[in-house]
Amino acid sequence: MNSAAPTVTDIVLIGGGHAHVHVLVSLAMRPLPGLRVTLIARDLATPYSGMLPGVIAGLYRAEQAHIDLTRLAAVTGTRLIHAQANGLDRAAKRVLLVGLPPVAYDLVSIDVGIEPSLSAIDGAAAHAIAVKPIGSFLKKIDALIARACAPDGPRKIVAIGGGAGGVELLLSLRTRLIADSRAAGLDAGAFSFTLVTDGEILATHNDRVRHAFRRAFAARGMNLRENRRVRAITADTVVLEGGETLAADAVLVTTDAAAPDWFRGTGLELDGKGFLAVGPTLQSTNDADVFAAGDCAALIASPREKAGVYAVRAGPPLADGLHRRARGLQPDEWRPQRRHLALISTGERYAVASCGLFKAEGRWLWTLKDWIDRRWMRMYQDTDALARRLAGK
Repeated sequence: MNSAAPTVTDIVLIGGGHAHVHVLVSLAMRPLPGLRVTLIARDLATPYSGMLPGVIAGLYRAEQAHIDLTRLAAVTGTRLIHAQANGLDRAAKRVLLVGLPPVAYDLVSIDVGIEPSLSAIDGAAAHAIAVKPIGSFLKKIDALIARACAPDGPRKIVAIGGGAGGVELLLSLRTRLIADSRAAGLDAGAFSFTLVTDGEILATHNDRVRHAFRRAFAARGMNLRENRRVRAITADTVVLEGGETLAADAVLVTTDAAAPDWFRGTGLELDGKGFLAVGPTLQSTNDADVFAAGDCAALIASPREKAGVYAVRAGPPLADGLHRRARGLQPDEWRPQRRHLALISTGERYAVASCGLFKAEGRWLWTLKDWIDRRWMRMYQDTDALARRLAGK
């Protein structure tokens, strides 16, 4: 995407999220004279959220669910800066970095995900494992699995949060721990798994989907505590409102996440929870040269849940918007569909499909999900094929 022409327009992408990996490829396929694209990434391997339950369950190797940003940047001609952003100087149009000089931009896009928010539960910061950010979570979950397979390791596992993320996480972790403990000659029956949620599980899905997962929990001997709010977490218990306690050797929190703290110092408009407010063009509502997508952004005109599917689908309109803005044109509006097909795994090669009132389940749905996920990943992992595509553009 970078030509021999002098740089006229600098597009800087902060974060290697699902939308930005598409932007890298899309802009490389449609090069503009004098356009330079820079990716600033704290982590050089970006995880794909759709495959992470499979990684935890042992169905995928970790590298199968990660995109190598170094290779992707190299093949797309992107300047890569391995650093963490911690602010914007919008007056000077510079991205501020931790420990490095600032980076100038003409257009900037932010896709940095979300941070853990543990303040709502006393003791969570000290005693729980937060799912976000995903990169550090995988290291923690690997350490938990290793400890659990020791003779005196943790046996009572509690997850807090009844969304798809929490449900898939606990089911997948059970699959992995049962398999690994048996391989180590341990008593797999010594484990217990409990999910606690302050409402119903899978509250944004239909009753038939909820029933399917209640049935899955029961069939596996897992405990489900719905409509119970967690008040505190200690070193060995989860305390519910009303005083009831659950024994817990390890606690995973998949509930609320927060926007990065540095957003507050940018002067950009934020929503009520601190996420970047963007309009239908994915531009900031008070700065047309700032774009944002993924979980860190809030679509003000058409709010959507923070789900990986919307981050993936934001990639094409974000790339188009940046390309049009770089040419002095107005970006087109994007209104994501209100409903989407969700394929939620049971922690094994079996999945439940959910879309509005529709529900189906079976091994064939996991096969479909696997095919969709692998196809998406190949676009960014197979850099040799991508290089051939770019050479023939």
